[in-house]
Amino acid sequence: MPRYAITIEYDGTPFVGWQVQAHGTSVQGELVAAIARFSSETVFVRGAGRTDSGVHALGQVAHFDLSRAWDPGKIRDALNYHLKPHPAAVIACVAVPDTFDARHSAVQRQYLYRILARRARPALDEHRVWWVPRPLDTDAMHAAAQTIVGHHDFTTFRATMCQAASPVRTLERLDVMRAGDEVHIWSEARSFLHNQVRSMVGTLKLVGEGQWSVGDVRRALDAQDRTRCGTVAPPTGLYLTKVTYPGADVFRTQ
Repeated sequence: MPRYAITIEYDGTPFVGWQVQAHGTSVQGELVAAIARFSSETVFVRGAGRTDSGVHALGQVAHFDLSRAWDPGKIRDALNYHLKPHPAAVIACVAVPDTFDARHSAVQRQYLYRILARRARPALDEHRVWWVPRPLDTDAMHAAAQTIVGHHDFTTFRATMCQAASPVRTLERLDVMRAGDEVHIWSEARSFLHNQVRSMVGTLKLVGEGQWSVGDVRRALDAQDRTRCGTVAPPTGLYLTKVTYPGADVFRTQ
């Protein structure tokens, strides 16, 4: 059966998350419904990342199989037509080998977290940033972030309901930088634990406010104790920006 991979962007605000749930609208569920409308087939759609409710995507990747070959451009256009009025769009569609798996073939995932650090509340980006109405020390935040980059047990920054077999991960990048009134936190790894990025961001925010020191973050990591985690950042500022596959430049969204 022909297999197709799609790159999707979506505003996570109205969705219960990527994955189909018992109640509510999911990105995965709407894609399944859109595929059925143009192909008359009910298929399984596997995504690269199971984003939570309220989390956005600029470069989510998913794959599915159809019983016959379609022009990838027609699949993209048909999906975008049938996804309306939901805030989700298929940016690209390509045919891939049947060995390709959007989740398991990925070699890196990249996330961006946006914090709006200013006194005035956001008028346009209310559901797209974490509003912190005070200045943050981005240099201190970045220094603290570097202390937890690498191969570690991330139990402290893992949700209690996380179903991963192991809390050990290799965090390849955790950079904090200023962009006008915003603080951008970029993270990269082959895979992340449930709520890992939001847990790290919330902890770094405490450093930016002066409540925690740089060393406090490393000591929290080394404790391997969920109760030592700082504030968990809200989902509103988190974006899955890019998923990388071996030799697959076609999935790039930039």
